[in-house]
Amino acid sequence: MKDKKIKTVIVTGGYGFIGSRFVNQLLENTSYHVKIIDKLTYAGNKGRVSMKPEHLERVTHIRMDICDVSEFIFEGAEYIVNFAAESHVDNSIKDGKPFIRSNIEGVFNLLEKSRSVKGIKKFIQISTDEVYGDMDDLRGVQYSDESFRLRPSSYYSATKASADLLVQAAARTFGVPYIITRSCNNFGPGQDPEKFIPTVFNSLKEGKKIPVYGNGLQSREWIHVDDNVQIILELMLSEAKNEVYNIGSGYHYTNMEIVEFISHLLPYSTSTYEHVADRLGHDKAYRLDTQKVDSLLVDRVYQCLEDFLRDEVSKSTDISNGS
Repeated sequence: MKDKKIKTVIVTGGYGFIGSRFVNQLLENTSYHVKIIDKLTYAGNKGRVSMKPEHLERVTHIRMDICDVSEFIFEGAEYIVNFAAESHVDNSIKDGKPFIRSNIEGVFNLLEKSRSVKGIKKFIQISTDEVYGDMDDLRGVQYSDESFRLRPSSYYSATKASADLLVQAAARTFGVPYIITRSCNNFGPGQDPEKFIPTVFNSLKEGKKIPVYGNGLQSREWIHVDDNVQIILELMLSEAKNEVYNIGSGYHYTNMEIVEFISHLLPYSTSTYEHVADRLGHDKAYRLDTQKVDSLLVDRVYQCLEDFLRDEVSKSTDISNGS
């Protein structure tokens, strides 16, 4: 009697902030075996993935760079979900080479290997709203839908846009079915310390002023990481393919609004921030048109950033006491 085929989802970057939450959603809400491929750089943390006894046998851990993945790893996989990426814009300004390797060469390798394996239903590429560029540069254009031209401003966003184009080229030339998701900024517990909101809280904990780039009026949309990965999972399991989906919550804030909101929650009145030199090429605003995904996932309620910030302040006594 032949062994029953194990249904598998491959998740690259599965120990990262967003990828690990997606893995946990898979383990909680599906019966799939999950094969995690992660290089375990500074952004990877195995402790983020569920260690529940009922989940342990359904997870395979592979420490590997996506540039080095071979096709045998994909055997038996139904879906490949690529979260693996260099993602910190400041790092891309200092040195763009790792972004070229991971975000372009790595995606190319995944596509090349996946198209040689039978049975893969979709290649899910996790992209970003930053590929659309600065919306404040465009007069009369308020929001970018999925057909909007790509106008990346940094090496990070340029490599992500390049990866999106590679995925679409692989679909047209070789028939690789895909979904591309472009989400706004994510927030939630356990985010990497170099990101904006963790930087705010870490500065307060260390008794330092919060560094605010330029005038702080850069506007971003924010979605809770669990809301984002739930949508990604639903798109993966849906009939949709060869489509791009913007993912957003509708909650927009400037950096200064976030800093001032947190400051007002503190029981002490000392100045909490300082303006520093702006990031090179800093985009002023991203604004996504999410009607396409909203039409598929109706009546969705998103977690609010302000509620999360209140909880984080209340849980952190070294912030709330001003010590």
